[in-house]
Amino acid sequence: MSNVTKLHADRARKYAIKGIYNAKSGHPGGSLSIADILSVLYFEKMNINPADPKDPNRDRFVLSKGHCAPILYAILGERGYFPIEQCETLRQIDSIMQGHPDMKAIPGVDMSTGSLGQGISAANGMALSAKLDKKDYRVYAILGDGEIEEGQVWEAAMFAAHYKLDNITAFLDFNGLQIDGNITDVMDSNPIDEKFKAFNWNVITIDAHNYDEIRNAIDEAQKTKGKPTIIIAKSIKGKGVSFMENQASWHGSAPNEEQYNQAMAELDAAIAEDEAE
Repeated sequence: MSNVTKLHADRARKYAIKGIYNAKSGHPGGSLSIADILSVLYFEKMNINPADPKDPNRDRFVLSKGHCAPILYAILGERGYFPIEQCETLRQIDSIMQGHPDMKAIPGVDMSTGSLGQGISAANGMALSAKLDKKDYRVYAILGDGEIEEGQVWEAAMFAAHYKLDNITAFLDFNGLQIDGNITDVMDSNPIDEKFKAFNWNVITIDAHNYDEIRNAIDEAQKTKGKPTIIIAKSIKGKGVSFMENQASWHGSAPNEEQYNQAMAELDAAIAEDEAE
């Protein structure tokens, strides 16, 4: 199971980089770091149907760090919402693949996001709506560790706990880097786990690239009652492309031709290994 899910993640990484390269712009670092989480959600855990992307009883997903749209598009394409080759048209004039998620144009996108800090509030609204309508769908969101420097995130944290939104699970992509460098240098949010505990969230810390840990954390969140859950996922920015890993410079930079070819070679090798296992 894990190798199949990893195969989807690595294929999505490849198409995310293809799109960014063709657009000559985009955000590879934070896209690659969340591929494994998204693959587990979309291929194993979420109640979704690509043939009916607006099913009112579906689970919802909000990419609060909307600039990492390339990997969300690639996962959606891999899952069958649209041909994955469309991801290669990222940010092009006549493409639906905008630089940030667009819920009106892209099948499978549940919320338009981009302005950091706002996505988690929208996810809270979806979760509260489920409670009020007595629906059992769950809501998932991914935030960036730079994003939580936004004050609105903490208003949302207070809101979710106050309304006991145990049907929302947030992931924090904790790669330690943002566009201007180390999060500890820009605006240190640590200790992040203690802060969310103080806001009365259930807090789980995992390796963002360990599939069993991702699965187990989601299962624990589903069993937790009376409070929301945040999964602090310790990740590697640029995961899967050696020269992008742990480099803040790849937060929002597109590869040149030589770098692109190297990235494709590395990801093709990972895909071949996934398929062989």
